[in-house]
Amino acid sequence: MTTLDVVIPVYNEERDLPRCVDRLVTELPALFPHSFRITVADNASTDRTWEVAQDLTREHDRVRAVHLPRKGRGGALKEVWSVSDAEVLAYMDVDLSTDLRALAPLVAPLLSGHSDLAIGSRLAHGARVVRGLKREVISRCYNVLLHATLATHFTDAQCGFKAIHTRAAHRLLPLVEDTAWFFDTELLVLAERAGLRIHEVPVDWVDDPDSRVDIVSTALADLRGIARMRRRTPRALPAAELERVPA
Repeated sequence: MTTLDVVIPVYNEERDLPRCVDRLVTELPALFPHSFRITVADNASTDRTWEVAQDLTREHDRVRAVHLPRKGRGGALKEVWSVSDAEVLAYMDVDLSTDLRALAPLVAPLLSGHSDLAIGSRLAHGARVVRGLKREVISRCYNVLLHATLATHFTDAQCGFKAIHTRAAHRLLPLVEDTAWFFDTELLVLAERAGLRIHEVPVDWVDDPDSRVDIVSTALADLRGIARMRRRTPRALPAAELERVPA
């Protein structure tokens, strides 16, 4: 059984994907002392991303690729995580903005049974972040909004560096509705309301100036997601909906 499945969700990333995978294949053996594989989840790219991903699977034994017919990072993660046989499931963004040295501290509490999910946080004490003022303000305001509207306790919903134990994933994923960028937030809110344990790791993070994220459309989608969860998600998830992950 593979210990860790690192999923890289991609959409039209033919240029950055090889650099990302080559770096992971080279650096992770020295940083992560357990078995791992890398899964490229191509969600309906219209460029050569899928062909590039297939080439990478032929070059590296630890790399596999999955092609999904629909666009959406959340949908790609949900589909790949749902069928993975690894003990721990993780994902990171293709730009690798988060320092990879945070991976072992991210996964360790899941393997030990201390926690059910783990998130990289750019806002926790000890994090070191390099990014513009605009993105810094947006990130902090979004997390303040989550605290005010959904009574959350985690500090950073949107950092693209997360891991979840397979037991927790199999219980939470069927309840997650969003298939795009709000997926992360919805997963974490459901986890908190189910009484699961979320571990936070302060990360070193450098902003990618070539980010493809449309801030306005993403913000609007997040607001719709928050409104939906306020209307429809109970403050505590009953056992009938979610069997609590055993300690």
